[in-house]
Amino acid sequence: MPTSIIGITTRTAPVPPSSLSSAMLQMSYINAILQAGGVPVLIPSALTENGWKQLFKRLDGILFTGGGDIATELFHGEPHPAVYGIDAPRDEIELGLARVAAEEGKPFLGICRGLQIANVALGGTLYTHIPDQHPNAVLHEYPGEDGIEARTALVHLVRIEEGSQMSKILAEPILQVNSLHHQGIKDLAPGFRSVAYAPDGLVEAVELQEHPFGIAVQWHPEWLTDQEPIRRLFKAFVDAASAH
Repeated sequence: MPTSIIGITTRTAPVPPSSLSSAMLQMSYINAILQAGGVPVLIPSALTENGWKQLFKRLDGILFTGGGDIATELFHGEPHPAVYGIDAPRDEIELGLARVAAEEGKPFLGICRGLQIANVALGGTLYTHIPDQHPNAVLHEYPGEDGIEARTALVHLVRIEEGSQMSKILAEPILQVNSLHHQGIKDLAPGFRSVAYAPDGLVEAVELQEHPFGIAVQWHPEWLTDQEPIRRLFKAFVDAASAH
C-alpha cells in the first residue's frame, strides 16, 4: 500500500528563553502517525489561503490537533473568562481545511480542539466552559501540572455507539480515556453523527456521514498509543488516506 502523506496542523507560540515566535507541535502527534505508517507534514498557520489550498491537493489526509480555544464569535458562543489561547490565523486555516476536506472526501482525524474545529466548520456550536454550562458534567479537564502524567491519566469512560465506524475500528464498546479540555460540542453540526459519549452525555466522538473517513474525538489518543484500540484508530486513518 502506498505511503500516506498526512498534514498535521500546528500552533504559533513563543519559545523560551528567546521568546521567538515558532510553529509548534508536540511530538506525540508525529509519533502516532509514524507508528501507523504515515509520513507527517507540518502545516503552519501562517499559510495564505492560496498556500494551504495548494498544500491540501498534495496531502492524503489531515490531522487536526489540540490546542487553544476557537474564537467564540465564529460559532456564536457564549463569552466566558476561561476562554484562552485564541489564534485567529490558526482558526482561519483549520476551518478552511476542515470544510474542504469534508466537501471533497479527503480523510481527516480531529483530536480535542480538532473535533471542535470540525464541528464549528460545518455549522455546529460549542460549550465555551463545560463546568458552568453542561449540567452534571464529569471531570473533563485533568487538574494539576500540564505534564505527561496529566496527558496519560485515564480520567473517565467513553461509550462507543454499536454499529458505528468507530466501533468497528476500535473493536471495544467502552474505552478509558484521558481528558484535557474545558470546551465541547453543544449543538452537533449537520452531517455529523455522534458515536461516543462521556458518562455525563457529552459527545466524545463524531463521524461525518457519507464520507470515507471523517472522524474526530474529544480525548487525546496520541498520548495513549500503548493501547491496541488507539493504535487501530491511527492505522485506520492512515490506511484510509492511502486508499484515497
